[in-house]
This record gives sequence, structure tokens and C-alpha cells, in this order.
Amino acid sequence: QAQLLGVLLAAASNFLISVSLNIQKCTHLRLACQAELKPYYRSKLWWCGITLLGLGEVGNFTAYGFAPITLVAPLGCVSVIGSAFISVLFLKKSMRAADILGGTLTVTGTYLLVTFAPNVPQELTARRVQNYLVSWPFLVYSILEMIIFCILLYFYKRRAVKHIMVLLMMVALLASLTVIAVKAVASMITLSAKGKMQLTYPVFYIMIVLMATSCAFQVKFLNQAMHVYEATAVVPINFVFFTTSAIISGVIFYREFQSAAFLSMFMFLFGCLLSFLGVFVIARHKKEEHVQIPFIDCGHIPGQKLTGKIQPDSQSSCYGTLNNEDDSVKSQS
Repeated sequence: QAQLLGVLLAAASNFLISVSLNIQKCTHLRLACQAELKPYYRSKLWWCGITLLGLGEVGNFTAYGFAPITLVAPLGCVSVIGSAFISVLFLKKSMRAADILGGTLTVTGTYLLVTFAPNVPQELTARRVQNYLVSWPFLVYSILEMIIFCILLYFYKRRAVKHIMVLLMMVALLASLTVIAVKAVASMITLSAKGKMQLTYPVFYIMIVLMATSCAFQVKFLNQAMHVYEATAVVPINFVFFTTSAIISGVIFYREFQSAAFLSMFMFLFGCLLSFLGVFVIARHKKEEHVQIPFIDCGHIPGQKLTGKIQPDSQSSCYGTLNNEDDSVKSQS
């Protein structure tokens, strides 16, 4: 029952996140069409989307206290498939054959994930978390992860390598620590709410610091990837990397597949593969929508014609300079 509650929480939370993202996108498009531009944070609709996003993230956090990492993390595909279909209603997009095919693959993969996920009921107390932190499999895993992260950070900082794989691999390595800390914190809070106090142990606050730090740097590198590359490329790759790192973390740190049968492991991984494939099919060849940016009308500038050209000025922070500018225009500028 606890695992089922975690599954329902994770699925509903990711659906709320997809709704919130579409509401925010709809807000930006509406504001861009208005004659009088106003900041998006003054829109009630935008705040409604932010509220739903917060509720979705809180639900995801709570789901880690009831279900294994290897089950909650792959359910992030619900937000991807939800965004694809909700955008048809909110943003009036056309339904593509790729959306239907990708949605079918993702739903099938999600069903296999839920059916064959590891069912290891365990009370994740503070003492058990402490034992997991000093276990040799996690120590070896942490050392390897730090070495790989330092190598990637060297290429990113010193060699100026901004490749999408480098950025998202660093995000995934940080995400593995984030999900470990989130699972521990959520489980200890859940046990404390049931009457078994766990908040007095130092490991609880260590996990909170680890969760906040890794999440902050994770957001930093993810924003860098979103700035350089299109969202249609970042979203599917980040989903695959994040889910893979979360599953590996759950297997190594929390030993969630310790007593699972080979058939269950195979079907679970096959469900992950179908979900990955479905997300890629949905995001593949999806056109990015850009909000129209107001341009300068030269017809309203004294001394210039409607067809007057603007010469870019690379030496200043201004938009550019006008060709053959006379003194009157310069003084008005």
C-alpha cells in the first residue's frame, strides 16, 4: 500500500508539473500578444502555474518517502507525455503521429516499470542511512563519481567544452546525490510523522545540506544547457541521464534490487527502455515556439525612411547605429 501511494503521488505530481509548465507557456504567449507589455510575474495565470509547480515538486518529494528511487525517478516520463498532450488543449497545437506513438511507448514502459519494480519494504531509519553511507559499495561509487565529475568539470572550465553530453552528464552525476539525499530526508520525515522520531540524528541535517548543495549546482549546469541548446534536445537526454543515475543510486546505496529475480530486473529495464524511446519520439523534430520580439520601426525616426537599414554596432551595448545618420538624429538619440 505504501508503494502504491508513492506511485500515485509521483504520477499525479509529474502530471501537475506538466500542467504548470503549459500554463506558464500560455501566459508568456498571451502577454506577448497584448499591446501593453507587462511583466509576467504580475499575471495571475502565471502565479497559478507556479503554484501547481510547487505542489508537484512537493508531491514528488513525498513520493520518495513511500516508494523506491528506482520506481519514482522513471515516472518523470509522465510530465513529458503530459506536456505533449496538454499542449494540444492549452496552446492549440496539432496532434502528431509521433506524439501518439511516443505516448503509447511511454505508457507501456510505465506499466512495466510499476509492475516489475522492486518491492523491498524497509524502514529507512537514520541509523540505516548512516550504515549505507559508510558501506564499501557506496564509497567506491562516490569516488568514481567524483573522479568522473572532476574530469568533466576540467573540460568544461579549462577547455571550454560546452557539449550537451558534458553538461548533462554533470547534471546526472549531481542528480544521483540529490535523489539519495531526498529519499533519506523524505523517509526520515515520514517516520517522524508516524511517531518514530528521526530528526534528532545529525545524519538528517547532513542529508539536507547534501540535497540543497547538489540541487543548486544541478540547476546551474541544467540552465547552462538550456541556454546553449534547444529544449527539445535537452529534455529527453536529461530525462534518460537523470533516470539512469537515479536507478544506479537506488541499486548501490539503498540495495533496491538485492533480492529481485532476473526476470523482474529484465522487464523493469525493458520498461525503462520503452519509456526512454517514447520520450525521444515525442521530442524528436518538435519545433520550438519563440515569442515574437518587437522590432524598431524606422518610419517613426525623424530623418529616416521606413526601409532604412540598421547597422549593427559591435563596439557598444546598444542595438545598433543608423547608416548616414545626420546630426539631428544623433542629437535626438
